[in-house]
Amino acid sequence: MTIEQIISFILNPTFSGWLLVLKILCLIFSLIFFGFIIFALIKTSWLKRMIIWDLQEFLTYRPFGVSKIAGKWQKIKKRLEAGIESEAKLAIIEADSMLDGILDRMGFGGRTLGERLDRLTDVSLPNIEEAKKSHKIRNNIVHDPTYKLDLEEAKKVISAYEKALTDLQAL
Repeated sequence: MTIEQIISFILNPTFSGWLLVLKILCLIFSLIFFGFIIFALIKTSWLKRMIIWDLQEFLTYRPFGVSKIAGKWQKIKKRLEAGIESEAKLAIIEADSMLDGILDRMGFGGRTLGERLDRLTDVSLPNIEEAKKSHKIRNNIVHDPTYKLDLEEAKKVISAYEKALTDLQAL
């Protein structure tokens, strides 16, 4: 065989007999594997994370998931507007939990929110002192069942949490 015949066979093979059967089997397996890849991309969240979430962040100029946080925040504000002390206490506990979750997802170290707040600086969270005071009030609510909470104080605490979440670009 000459080099021209080898190149001709590679570029334009004439499949006959067992080579034709092999070609058909490879084509069938390729289609099955391609179908499996498409199925796996649809059923897993990888495609959503890599393409759809990035596209949503790009088009809305906001991080993915902020709309869910905003919805939860509206529920917290509605609890506060009820004017009932127990609802205001629950709103503060939920706001504290939300801030804790966001700081955890952002990668700030610590096991509790108190530890995370101690590690933050004024640069990362400008109202750090207000957030620490709000967290202390939350701890008083949780650990002391007889703790009395004024509604004005509750509004200040919720506004401190709101400012902290806004500064962290979560709202």
